[in-house]
Amino acid sequence: MFYREAGQFKITYQADSQIFPIRQDRIGVALLLAVAFLVVPFVASPYVFSAVLIPFLIFALAALGLNILTGYAGQLSLGTAAFMAVGAFASYNFILRVPGIPVLLAFVLGGLCAAMVGIVFGLPSLRIRGFYLAAATLATQFFVVWCLTKISWFTNNSSSGVITAQKIVILGYEFDTPVSKYLLTLCIVCVMAVLLKNMIRTNVGRSWMAVRDMDVAAEVIGFRPMRTKLLAFAVSSFYCGVAGALYAFAYLGTVEPEAYSLDLSFRILFMIIIGGVGSIIGAFFGSAFIVLLPIVLNIVAHSLALPTSVASNLELMVFGALIIFFLIVEPHGLARLWQIAKEKLRLWPFPH
Repeated sequence: MFYREAGQFKITYQADSQIFPIRQDRIGVALLLAVAFLVVPFVASPYVFSAVLIPFLIFALAALGLNILTGYAGQLSLGTAAFMAVGAFASYNFILRVPGIPVLLAFVLGGLCAAMVGIVFGLPSLRIRGFYLAAATLATQFFVVWCLTKISWFTNNSSSGVITAQKIVILGYEFDTPVSKYLLTLCIVCVMAVLLKNMIRTNVGRSWMAVRDMDVAAEVIGFRPMRTKLLAFAVSSFYCGVAGALYAFAYLGTVEPEAYSLDLSFRILFMIIIGGVGSIIGAFFGSAFIVLLPIVLNIVAHSLALPTSVASNLELMVFGALIIFFLIVEPHGLARLWQIAKEKLRLWPFPH
């Protein structure tokens, strides 16, 4: 009875086309943001910020980027970590070599560099698709990591290849505590998620989904597949590049090629599979699931006194089982389950 749009009348086009047309959704999102901004910074411990909340937000942003490409545009990619690495190293070099550049501008420029790399490696999508495109983006992963490892200019001629990220200073304030880094990351993720939500509802988002569903029919009705696919690669890589910069500056504190391995690409792919392909909220569900699951499994393994050999591989076994489960039982992931729950609330307490 409390989740109904009955009685909520829209008298303008702007009111009818807003992001959250139902009042209960707007109240719920406002309460969630109020808790995230006003309550969590005062009750969470530094460990929770550093080990749970900050990586959750960064991975959610990277999952949003991959969801643009895979979920909305239908282009399979296994090079997410490579685009994150480009964003991180580009931001590091902009701050290093351009004196006085604002950190946020360096993050944006790092994302733009990742977008340009994404356009270059998105060119094969004009001719190939499916597993062949996945193999092409997999080559991106190895090529980018190889360049960052072999070309010493990117690492400022560091002998070890591991360099300390610069401090985050914005308007004279240094973001050096877990709370401040959490708030900065939260602000960036919220802004970019809202921008993506609006972008999906525009002609750009509709062109992505048209090409995803049937590219030949989309071309017949006037959409241009080449521009649409390359734009999807560019926007997706931009989001991943900003996420990679935050991953290095706000989470790891170091910029190193090994941090952006193929394993990271697969983890982000698992996030959108479990959370829901083609869903913004699914990226957050999947990120929360992937970040919290190892912590829960570690607690379970210690409480049950499992052997070390079993405990070390428990996470991989559970990940594999969950991916198979979601692909068979609910291909649209946790986002679809959330949608079903909301639909049931709209009819409650009547039978359905």
